[in-house]
Amino acid sequence: MPITCNIMKDPNQIPTLVLSIQSHVVRGYVGNKSASFPLQVLGFEVDSINSVQFSNHTGYSHWKGQVLTADELHVLYEGIKLNNVHHYDYVLTGYTRDTSFLEMVVDIVQELKRANPNLVYVCDPVLGDHGSMYVPENLHPVYKNKVVPVADIITPNQFEAELLTGKNISTEKDAVEVMDLLHKMGPDTVVITSSDLPSRLGDRFLVSLGSQRTLMPDGTKSTQRVRMEIPKVDAVFVGTGDLFAAMLLAWTHHYPNDLKTACEKTFSVMHHVIKRTISYAHELAGPGRKPSPPQLELRMVQSKADIEDPAIVMEATVLTL
Repeated sequence: MPITCNIMKDPNQIPTLVLSIQSHVVRGYVGNKSASFPLQVLGFEVDSINSVQFSNHTGYSHWKGQVLTADELHVLYEGIKLNNVHHYDYVLTGYTRDTSFLEMVVDIVQELKRANPNLVYVCDPVLGDHGSMYVPENLHPVYKNKVVPVADIITPNQFEAELLTGKNISTEKDAVEVMDLLHKMGPDTVVITSSDLPSRLGDRFLVSLGSQRTLMPDGTKSTQRVRMEIPKVDAVFVGTGDLFAAMLLAWTHHYPNDLKTACEKTFSVMHHVIKRTISYAHELAGPGRKPSPPQLELRMVQSKADIEDPAIVMEATVLTL
C-alpha cells in the first residue's frame, strides 16, 4: 500500500530561501530548470543564477548559448548584496566545467555562511561516471580541497565518491567507509546516488547508499546509514541528478534528522517522474523505436502532484554495520 504524507504549507510563514547556481536551458529540463519548479512546488523561494544559458542540453544534435564567467557570477552576487537580499537558508549547485567559477561559488558560500551559520550547502559534485571524468581534471582538486569541505549535503555517484576519497568501493562495507571519509571531509549528509554493488533484488536494480551524521543533545554524533534498491531504466535521461539534489534538499529540510524518510521521499519522486517520462517518450517514439533526446525530456509539470505528495514506492533499509 503506497504511503503518502502531505507537507502542509502555511502561506504566512517565513519562506525558506534557496540560491541555486546551475545551468539553464530554454527548452527542456536540466540544472535550474530541473530544480526550481519542484522546489517552488514544495514551498521554497528559489533565486536562480544561471551558470550557462543554452538553447537545450548538449545531448541534442545542436545547441547554442552562453557561459557565465566567474567575474560575471561575482557581479550578479554583488547586485544581490547591495540590495541586502542575500540572506539564504540553502545554496544548491551542480554541473560546472570551470575552476575559477567553482572557486567563486566557494567564496560566495563561505560569505553566506558567515552571515548565516545555519545555511546548508547542497552540492552535486559532478565529475564523471563509470570510471571516466566528463569535466576537466583540474576540477577534481577544487572539489576535493575546497568545495566538499564547505558542503553540508553531497550527492556523488560511486565514481565521484571514490575519486574524492581515493578509496574504491567493492562491497557495502567499502561504501560505508567511503561515506565516513566524506563525513570527515565536511558534509554531514552523503548520498551515493548509484553504485555497481550487486542488488539483493537482482540485476534489474541498482544500489544507492546514504549516511547522515546528527549532533545529539549531549554533544556526541549519531550516524544513520541507509541502503536503497532502485529499479534500472533502459534510457538516458538528462536533468535527473539536478532534480535528485533539489528533492534531497527539500525532504531533508522537512525531515532533518531522518535520512530514511528523506531518501524514500526523494527516490519515490524520481521514480514517478522517470516512469511518467519513459512512458510518454515511448508513446511519442512509436513501437520499436528508441526515444530521442527531445522525447526524453523530464515530464516535470505533469508530475506536480507526485512532487508535492509522493506515494512511497521506494523503501530504505537502515544499515546496522
